[in-house]
Amino acid sequence: MANNMTEEKTVQPYEIGELDQYLFGNGTHYELYKKMGAHLVTVDGVKGVYFAVWAPHAKSVSVIGEFNEWDLNADMMQRHDPMGIYTKFVPGAKEGQLYKFCIETQNGAKIDKADPFANYAELRPGNASRITDISNLNWSDSSWMKKREKWDEKTNPMSIYEVHMGSWMRHPGREDEGFYTYREFAERITEYVKDMGYTHVELMGISEYPYDGSWGYQVTGYYAPTSRYGTPEDFAYMIDYLHKNDIGVILDWVPAHFPKDAHGLVEFDGQPLFEYADPRKGEHPDWGTKIFDYEKPEVQNFLIGSALFWIEHFHVDGLRVDAVASMLYLDYGKEAGQWIPNKFGGNENLEAIQFFKHLNSVVLGRNHGSVMIAEESTAWPKVTGDPEKDSLGFSLKWNMGWMHDFTEYMKLDPLFRKNAHYMMTFSMEYAYSEDYILVLSHDEVVHLKCSMLNKMPGEGLDKFRNLKVAYAFMAGHPGKKLLFMGQEFAQLREWSEERELDWYLLAEEPHQHIQNWVQDLLHLYRDQKALYELDTQPSGFQWINKDDVFRSIFSFVRYSKDRKKSLLFICNFTPVERPDYRVGVPRGCQYKLILDSEDQRYGGQDRKIGSVVRATKQECDGQDYSFAYPLAGYGVAVFEFDGNIRTTKKTHGKPRKKRK
Repeated sequence: MANNMTEEKTVQPYEIGELDQYLFGNGTHYELYKKMGAHLVTVDGVKGVYFAVWAPHAKSVSVIGEFNEWDLNADMMQRHDPMGIYTKFVPGAKEGQLYKFCIETQNGAKIDKADPFANYAELRPGNASRITDISNLNWSDSSWMKKREKWDEKTNPMSIYEVHMGSWMRHPGREDEGFYTYREFAERITEYVKDMGYTHVELMGISEYPYDGSWGYQVTGYYAPTSRYGTPEDFAYMIDYLHKNDIGVILDWVPAHFPKDAHGLVEFDGQPLFEYADPRKGEHPDWGTKIFDYEKPEVQNFLIGSALFWIEHFHVDGLRVDAVASMLYLDYGKEAGQWIPNKFGGNENLEAIQFFKHLNSVVLGRNHGSVMIAEESTAWPKVTGDPEKDSLGFSLKWNMGWMHDFTEYMKLDPLFRKNAHYMMTFSMEYAYSEDYILVLSHDEVVHLKCSMLNKMPGEGLDKFRNLKVAYAFMAGHPGKKLLFMGQEFAQLREWSEERELDWYLLAEEPHQHIQNWVQDLLHLYRDQKALYELDTQPSGFQWINKDDVFRSIFSFVRYSKDRKKSLLFICNFTPVERPDYRVGVPRGCQYKLILDSEDQRYGGQDRKIGSVVRATKQECDGQDYSFAYPLAGYGVAVFEFDGNIRTTKKTHGKPRKKRK
């Protein structure tokens, strides 16, 4: 080891040394992107580019590009063992030039590959990598980054606007696709998101990918923001601009699989390298993609380095990890004979489990205030929490169970909702088993699933009224919030990546009323600590009546830590008006109406927001106090009250089990 360290002192900062190889081989070279790929350097006074690529099975490797007229023999690379990393300094190579690696396989074939560590790529349909310099990006978000260090997702509001950049809004009448650039998008989305009241933007499909129809979920460039919308500098400008306006940024990130495009990671050096060699572990039959080999420390390093790259180098605030379930289960999407069990005979991918613990420990340990979010669709235990307590270590988990029950309930004709009442209450039975985000994502409004509005039963305005009560229930339910773009103004058509949202609908009153409703729900959520401060604790929620089956009405209370501004929600899921609806309440005090779906701003009658009712000592819903209120069909009413002193003698329904 002493000899290794002595040799290491002679290695230039840009070069791959023995220590780099040692760390990479152990899966712990977390800033490997600073060494691998293409980097502008000066050697002995000569400017050029230092290239490095991992190709241990290759017979030889050369770097080809615009700087050498794509000559396969002009710039042969030097091999460094034991890791099989190839390097080459090319004098005169310049920023902006295209390049690839020409890999000679063991059988003599020559294949051209894009750089796995490239920071910029040729705009599709081209697929070469492009030399760029991201070492000196301009940042002015120090205030945000400092605040982020102390930010805690468990006790702060988090309302996420999920966006596909290429189809959110486009330039009209352009001969090209009309995409907004990163810089243009930054300014338009910031204005919209601030006005609506979201705290975060989640961006789909940012890591470079070849096929638009994959929405960015089949990645070839894990260290490159897609060139569809501009340069890496433009991307950094967008993050910086959002941060300066107090908006967090989450990226979708896909460590589950990658496509078979010939220029990508598939059989990178002529043999399986990034993927499992055995197709029973290394392929997704349904998706036609390859599965990363999580057993290899180098592959873990590649992926963990990518996660850190986005969060540390580009200041992204969190990653939503796609398709976690497909990584955890060896038989995911596979028939008998298409998969092999683990060494214990089970269907759990033991290497993927360790990968997640490693990933989340490093990312969250190095970046306090950032978040790692799991899109995990099964009942796998302990997805969120401390890895040292046998958790996978994620900050938050998408609540797919709630999403399924919620949307299925909302699709029902109100006459039949009484038969599925439990679908709206069941989520509270497991609400504190994980730290959840309630999601109505892009997956729920494509492929004949209908937009959120067209999931609703009935015709005409009834659909809009159903959607209003649905969104109110979601806003009041414990858990962070995510809503896909266009659903906030009741988009009629299903989403398509080929066109912008139907913004023209906002000229019609019902759509404007829905947007107003969502906007006010978002601002209510941010302004009222009761809706987020105790999100992960049972003390923050109390059912008032969860068993009003035949009237399909739900009432519940949300509490803040100091309980001074507690909120009572009443949600009516039928068109039947209840002129004298009586609701039980925890205290005999004043209840101030702060949100009413019947307000003119939302297309209803002119109710008096701010009006006050006083509870009287009259038992109802298992509470000693109650008051009567005219509840409209599909009506929602939210009251604010001082919940400091509780006088409740019993809770309606069965008591909630204590957490173990």
